[in-house]
Amino acid sequence: MSELSIFIDESGDFGKYDENCPYYIVSLVMHEQANCIKKEVQNLDSALSEIGLQNHTVHTGPLIRREGQYKLEDIKTRFKIFGKLFSFTRNVPIKYKNLVVDKKHTGSSLKINQLLSKQLADFIRENLSYFTAFDNIIIYYDNGQIQLTNIIISVFSTFFNEENIEYRNATPERYRLYQSADLICTISLLEKKLRNKKPLTNSENKFFGSAQKLKKNYLKHIVKIQFNKDTI
Repeated sequence: MSELSIFIDESGDFGKYDENCPYYIVSLVMHEQANCIKKEVQNLDSALSEIGLQNHTVHTGPLIRREGQYKLEDIKTRFKIFGKLFSFTRNVPIKYKNLVVDKKHTGSSLKINQLLSKQLADFIRENLSYFTAFDNIIIYYDNGQIQLTNIIISVFSTFFNEENIEYRNATPERYRLYQSADLICTISLLEKKLRNKKPLTNSENKFFGSAQKLKKNYLKHIVKIQFNKDTI
């Protein structure tokens, strides 16, 4: 039986436009279960353990900003953690798709809802032959935002029968690919900022060195695993 797992993470909220939160980004990370990643997961676990972080859950945003659990970690350690997860994400057999809404032009949460729903529906419709090739599709989301939960269920239910799709309440602690979705969502937000001539924050600049280094060392590599009909 063929299965497709889709891990979903978001950056932003359904609130009004704010210069500190100008975009709403949803990242969908797709993994075909026939492609085993057990070895890659074990390698990542071992790499983090060598840093002294056994069973550690990586949270990319706080890692970059030196917040929360990373408040006492120096930049060398944080950069090493980021590098381990980034390398894992680049090399496992996954593809991702971003849904992006510029909140400056939305005006309301209803408009954000409408735009996200349309983007997700268009993506599925344009690639329907790919998705319907699987016997089961399993959606992993932490139900962090009820509006996004409703969009996910509503749109996927439009295209797939109930017996062919399953929704699981997931957390980053349980799945490395969920942590990959978090990483992709976070750096996709940075890419969006740079594309629209928005400067990096001080903490982002300090972490990556510069916007140019961010582009060269990370952004140009991560886009290579974007979902593309020509590569699936």
